[in-house]
Amino acid sequence: MKKAFLFSGQGAQYVGMGQELYEREPIVKATFDEASRVLGYDVAQQCFTENEQLNQTEYTQPAILTVSIAFWRLLQEKGQSCDYVAGLSLGEYSALVASGVFDFETALKLVAKRGSLMANAAPQGTGKMVAVMNTPIEMIEEACQKASSVGIVSPANYNTPQQIVIGGEVTAVDQAVAYLTELGAKRMIPLNVSGPFHTALLKPAAEKLKVVLTEIEIDEMKIPVISNTTAQVMEQAEIKDLLERQVMSPVRFYESIETLKNLGVEQIVEIGPGKVLTGFVKKIDKSIKVTRVEDVKTFEETLEALA
Repeated sequence: MKKAFLFSGQGAQYVGMGQELYEREPIVKATFDEASRVLGYDVAQQCFTENEQLNQTEYTQPAILTVSIAFWRLLQEKGQSCDYVAGLSLGEYSALVASGVFDFETALKLVAKRGSLMANAAPQGTGKMVAVMNTPIEMIEEACQKASSVGIVSPANYNTPQQIVIGGEVTAVDQAVAYLTELGAKRMIPLNVSGPFHTALLKPAAEKLKVVLTEIEIDEMKIPVISNTTAQVMEQAEIKDLLERQVMSPVRFYESIETLKNLGVEQIVEIGPGKVLTGFVKKIDKSIKVTRVEDVKTFEETLEALA
């Protein structure tokens, strides 16, 4: 049975993430210690105690990467492997570490920089994101197109066919929501995010990230990675270009799951904090078996399922 590992994205963070397995498994603790050494601050303290930084993009991204890689290393230690990897936005960097493209230290420095660039690309309050539920995709795209006359707005996350997130400048997003209301959309939920990620407003961040990426050595992919941007297997030669584009392009999550299914994947393990991706996969295709690794209980359940 073909398996894929899926890695959590930003927004999945919470106080206490990773703590149970950190206290029980030496490899998890060692991964946190490595991250603290590379980043110059205590990542365990940041993940396990109440603090303001955990929800600030430049700190959130390395924290989630650390938790995800710690859990992935733990699965590896137990002899588990997979046929494909993917991640949601930030999670793509965890997937690239699992694939062998970056080492953990390189990825930590990269996502800390990426988080800082993304946080500063669109100043607080200039952008907005709204999840549009149970509305035809064509209708959402048309509303964004019309509202583009007043500013930047576009689909940012194609999470499931029933949940598309739009993002952009506040006035343009509000205009798109007004059009969607007129067209009969019933449920739209403003998201508590620090910026309009995966929209054209992030172009300055993408351009600066491109410069950072030119200085980084990358290795051959050992496990195929499904790209957020194309929803296809990444080509080795296009990795850096795709990471640059990913910041300002929509995340094609449900198409990525369809690609995995077409490649013969029947079992998916979500690795990292939260269970957002597990929820999405269940909505996209109920025939795919899903488990996750987030704490002792889910880790043991996953080992059982993989056996």
